[in-house]
Amino acid sequence: MRRILSVLFFFALPAPVILLLIFRILPVPFTPQMAINFVTFNPVHYSWRGMGEISPYLQRAVIGSEDQNFCNHHGFDWKEIDDAWRDYTKRHKPLRGASTLSQQTARELFLTPVRSFVRKGVEAWLTVLIEGLWPKQRILTVYLNVVDWGHGNFGAEAASQDYFGIPAEALSRAQAARLAAVLP
Repeated sequence: MRRILSVLFFFALPAPVILLLIFRILPVPFTPQMAINFVTFNPVHYSWRGMGEISPYLQRAVIGSEDQNFCNHHGFDWKEIDDAWRDYTKRHKPLRGASTLSQQTARELFLTPVRSFVRKGVEAWLTVLIEGLWPKQRILTVYLNVVDWGHGNFGAEAASQDYFGIPAEALSRAQAARLAAVLP
């Protein structure tokens, strides 16, 4: 039992912190979803780009479509979470997502796409760590580089090249809006 708890302690606390400190400076080499795609022989197209190499139109379009309060919250948009829960419990609507870009970055960076309350709990812990260790610009940079844009395209550069045949820094407003609309 002690060994199990010590292993869990190692993975729950220091390992993510160490990785987040490394990824605060260095590009993320791959994500769990990229690894899954690779070992299952599904396509993986990935090329890291710094924030200056990604169109500001795409940056704004993603914030506008995914998390309008990104600059104002500390990882969780409590109003959106409350609204989603109210819709589910009182209006009997399907439970909808209220994840912020910070939460989505945590999920893309460390977790697999399996949906469960346990995963949501781990995602919340990782979100707290990300918000505490990274500035907002880094969170957005990592998100734009690791998110799955479909068809095995991970990151803005791969998506931009595949869908439009141009680098991510050359995206127009309309192209950026189309890419932002592709995100799940």
